[in-house]
Amino acid sequence: MSKNKLNLTLPPVDASDASQASSPFKTPSGTEKHSLLGKPKTSIEALTETLEELEMDDTERKRIKVFLSQKEKIGELSDDDLEKLGELGSGNGGVVMKVRHIPTQLIMARKLIHLEVKPAIKKQIIRELKVLHECNFPHIVGFYGAFYSDGEISICMEYMDGGSLDLILKRAGRIPESILGKITLAVLKGLIYLREKHAIMHRDVKPSNILVNSSGEIKICDFGVSGQLIDSMANSFVGTRSYMSPERLQGTHYSVQSDIWSLGLSLVEMAIGMYPIPPPDAKTIEAIFSSKNEDGTQTVVEPKVMAIFELLDYIVNEPPPKLEHKDFSDEFKEFVDICLKKNPEERADLKTLQHHPWIRKAEVEEVDIAGWVCKTMDLPPSTPKRNTSPNQ
Repeated sequence: MSKNKLNLTLPPVDASDASQASSPFKTPSGTEKHSLLGKPKTSIEALTETLEELEMDDTERKRIKVFLSQKEKIGELSDDDLEKLGELGSGNGGVVMKVRHIPTQLIMARKLIHLEVKPAIKKQIIRELKVLHECNFPHIVGFYGAFYSDGEISICMEYMDGGSLDLILKRAGRIPESILGKITLAVLKGLIYLREKHAIMHRDVKPSNILVNSSGEIKICDFGVSGQLIDSMANSFVGTRSYMSPERLQGTHYSVQSDIWSLGLSLVEMAIGMYPIPPPDAKTIEAIFSSKNEDGTQTVVEPKVMAIFELLDYIVNEPPPKLEHKDFSDEFKEFVDICLKKNPEERADLKTLQHHPWIRKAEVEEVDIAGWVCKTMDLPPSTPKRNTSPNQ
């Protein structure tokens, strides 16, 4: 067990064992089909076979095949081949840059993580990140590779032009329930895929780790695939918000149920337009739901600032947030309630959530995610030359 300064305890992680888990991507000798130093020609065929076994529609399968064929052309990634185009964001883990891979002209997102750890640890992190080559699914951000240069670990990922939901929330003020339904459906599918196919739990579900693009795709990123990276970053807990579950903050054993708490808290934040701890009073909620700016956008109301220890104490000891406004459907309110049970044994599991009436409704509802993202983020509609099919 390693404890950081905030007394948050990180149990021994199973994520680092994920690459040893039984996986359809192993050759008979048990070696990976992929390495960071370029991939054998058979890798695309092997992955394509695996894709056939996964639940996805033809458009999703086609998009992943396009991504994999682009990735095949890249080969070994290096700092010299990446041209900086701008900054996309920064957070606990490091800074995320928009870059162009010069040999292929492909646009990517590059996350730079600066860690004060021994070179052997950095090498181990790079090794553990290799399992990301095997995570190919419509609701998981695509991974091009990872490498180490100038004291920093670089993780190169698929570029999502709509950005993360925390940035979208700032623009939109609040995210409509119908959009949140589709987002939650995608996140649940992504979490189930990680758990069932790779024995990985996310460990860091929050709006900034859910990305969207102008094609209407919704994908999760920054999940806990490297146990060594999680341990190395345990002491870098900064910021004024926490999406960690009560049991995780108390240092007791935690599981995928912790991800469900984080999802529930994120949903409340995106639905009301502000981080919900401490919960806003009725007057604040009324102000949020009645006021619009002249340009039609929603006023963003900032929560009362709490010292981090005060915030963590509140999460552990006070009642969880709820959705109480009349604008929300009863199904949505109940969905959030079963995610935000303080006792992890009472909290809904992934399968229960997947079959919940609110998610069932989201599955059949026609919602133009692409149109909403493009309008909110001032993006031109997606064109067929992106990783998309013409009808999207």
